Amino acid sequence: MSRTKCLVVGASGYTGAELLRLLLRHPGAELVGVTSRQYAGSPLPEIFPRYRGVGNADALAFIEPDVSAMTGTDAAFAFLALPHGVASEYARPLVEAGVRVIDLSADFRLNSPSVYEEFYGATHPDADLMEEAVYGLPEIYAEEIKSARLVASPGCYPTSILLPLLPLLRAKSIDPGSIHVASMSGVSGAGKKADTKLLFVECNESVRPYSVPKHRHLSEIEQELSIAAGETVAISFTPHLVPVNAGICSTTYAATEKNAAEIGELLESVYAHAPFVRLLGENGCPDTKNVVGTNFIDIGWARDDRTGRAVLMSAEDNLGKGAGSQAIQSFNLMAGLEETKGIL
Repeated sequence: MSRTKCLVVGASGYTGAELLRLLLRHPGAELVGVTSRQYAGSPLPEIFPRYRGVGNADALAFIEPDVSAMTGTDAAFAFLALPHGVASEYARPLVEAGVRVIDLSADFRLNSPSVYEEFYGATHPDADLMEEAVYGLPEIYAEEIKSARLVASPGCYPTSILLPLLPLLRAKSIDPGSIHVASMSGVSGAGKKADTKLLFVECNESVRPYSVPKHRHLSEIEQELSIAAGETVAISFTPHLVPVNAGICSTTYAATEKNAAEIGELLESVYAHAPFVRLLGENGCPDTKNVVGTNFIDIGWARDDRTGRAVLMSAEDNLGKGAGSQAIQSFNLMAGLEETKGIL
């Protein structure tokens, strides 16, 4: 079987490390380049000893994130595991060089430059490419992803919130103005950076809300909910930091006249053949320990008859289905491979 050459740009962070783990073992991918300004020149196993002897890791060294060096690897695909505002610097030159790009930052997830500026505090540098990008939620946009030059892989919170909600909104089975979400994320969701608030002694044995009332991920969540509903949707969203390494658990509330069985039928009709969506049934409560290290999202639901609200519950790995493995899922679709290849 021929393997598709791939490059990871920004490979030294948590998401980059997850991409390396998957690509080094992927039967349809050949990792031909990894970039890092900090570690340029260092052998890959020196920085990530866990990958010593895995795939072709021993033959790889980090290179500078220089476009000519990256295109010189002959990679057909590039995964951008970079902060927002940085990824856009590389997307256009790579795309114009014929490299298909999967961006894991927020730079191309939105359809509106003005919304990007509102939530990210800067003018978007490439509105034309933003317009071309496909939102990389494979369960919803698989056909568009297959032919895309640039896929904008969703954020971790949006994935956990959108997948339970979108079928109900499309079927007009919930009140779009009644949606409230509380989510909890492991500390790796904040990225690999020096920040006092993220030190072990600050996070351990403690839970705290943050980015209230306007987390940046609200922008893409509301965008996709609005598309599904056919009207502008605004929601209440409160994220929480919990003292675990990885995992996201989201609980969503929305007014509905549907009963629990009808909610389940709607979800089943959309996700019956989705390989990475596991429906837990009525009152099925997902647990992050069952999804961390996988590309699965587990979804359960209930109806609170006292309040007339649907209760949608989901769990995923923020580094997996919320980042690295979901990007590989899109890669599989783009490369004409089985959707589950290398990640099941």
